Amino acid sequence: MAQTCYAPERPFVPSDPQDIRAYADLIRSDFELYIEDIQAYFRCLEQERTRAFEEARAVSADYGQFLQVVGE
Repeated sequence: MAQTCYAPERPFVPSDPQDIRAYADLIRSDFELYIEDIQAYFRCLEQERTRAFEEARAVSADYGQFLQVVGE
């Protein structure tokens, strides 16, 4: 069964430098969470890619057997 991989949302950074300083801890935390989440997203994509290739190989083999049975 296919796996759905969801990309994380980019962290929001205010345009006002004063707001950036005021919320620095929260913004830093958002960036760190994003980095963790994007790494998990990349792992998910790689796992799904591997699964899809294995499935495609199996389907190709099944199709080859099908063609043999129908004489093509």
